[in-house]
Amino acid sequence: MINNNNNNNSNTNTTYLFSSESVTIGHPDKICDQISDAVLDAYLAKDVNSRVACECLIAKNLLVIAGEITSNGNVDIKNLAKKTLEEIGYTNPEYGFDTKNCQILTSISKQSPDISIGVNEKINHEQGAGDQGLMFGYACDETQDFMPLPINLAHQLTKKLTCLRQDAILPWLRPDGKAQVTVKYINNKPTEITHVIVSTQHNPEVTQDIIKKELKEKLIYPVCEKYITSQTKFFINPTGSFVIGGPEGDTGLTGRKIIVDTYGGMGRHGGGCFSGKDPSKVDRSAAYMARHIAKNIVAAKIATRCEVQIAYSIGVAEPVSVYINTFGTNLIDINNIDLEAAVKNIFPLKPANIIKYLDLKKPIYKSTASFGHFGENTKNLSWEQTNKVEELKKTLNKNYFFENFNNQEINL
Repeated sequence: MINNNNNNNSNTNTTYLFSSESVTIGHPDKICDQISDAVLDAYLAKDVNSRVACECLIAKNLLVIAGEITSNGNVDIKNLAKKTLEEIGYTNPEYGFDTKNCQILTSISKQSPDISIGVNEKINHEQGAGDQGLMFGYACDETQDFMPLPINLAHQLTKKLTCLRQDAILPWLRPDGKAQVTVKYINNKPTEITHVIVSTQHNPEVTQDIIKKELKEKLIYPVCEKYITSQTKFFINPTGSFVIGGPEGDTGLTGRKIIVDTYGGMGRHGGGCFSGKDPSKVDRSAAYMARHIAKNIVAAKIATRCEVQIAYSIGVAEPVSVYINTFGTNLIDINNIDLEAAVKNIFPLKPANIIKYLDLKKPIYKSTASFGHFGENTKNLSWEQTNKVEELKKTLNKNYFFENFNNQEINL
């Protein structure tokens, strides 16, 4: 089903504000995402058919790693977690969490046989989805990476904030931090930034005046200057001191930053997280495919905004539904049925075919566990490629479409 209606703020002559946030690699939830994906990558590096569902919980001086893993490879999970924590920057006891003094507990079992029956490919049974669920993908033409501007800028801020710490340009910075950007839209086009919020953990010796001054000069203006106006408001550590942070100040969990991971709230989310899950879990692989489809549709200038939903039943290969919404932004005169049929013919939607097409059995996932799974952060990964633009254009030429596809069975 294709929806071209003018809902979801697609009406003309509208003005509204939209905000998105991002967090640094030292945020407790993001620590857990990175460890979960580091475990996944380590198992895939030793056995490409590893089945991994790895979850983490982190608190003051405690890290718990649990999940279901079936693999022919062996991984020293505790040492891998320590290495990841060191890379993030938790090596100093003054930060309230460090690898030398923390306790690490693990609880790992094998994948449930009830799940593997439906997921494993065998004679007379295609590989089915690892669970029921619905996944969304989104793209728009607001930025070069086809991401909404608010989340694009928020990610740039937290990424640069991390670099300023790691490169010792601002030596008073500590690992935990977050940023939020509010953008004013007129007629659905981003025009200016109304608010920038940055909260960052810091050493106790630095003053808030220095923090505000240096973050404006070295972080906010270099990233956001194009959209800053005389009316833009800045909130930098708005509650004041932020010395206690990271796992000492806040418990972290894998998968608790799913909106940060996706589109900053601009596109919908099906509910399942990505990190720690191997690609047989459609929570991850189908969400990547949905983004790939949406991005190619926008890159082909079929529409300026596109959202794709794909839904599955556990153990069943074919999706139970495919839904495309262009929010009334079509740039060509396209019949709704033609667009949906073209997508189903061009893009593989069965789990095994998605995994093969996007080449998802490689250890590529730790890099996605911070600064977003889509856009600039993952521009070199398969789901961000716009390799189907010309095929979409060609297929959607009506004469070509009806001659070659209209009377054929659609192959999912």
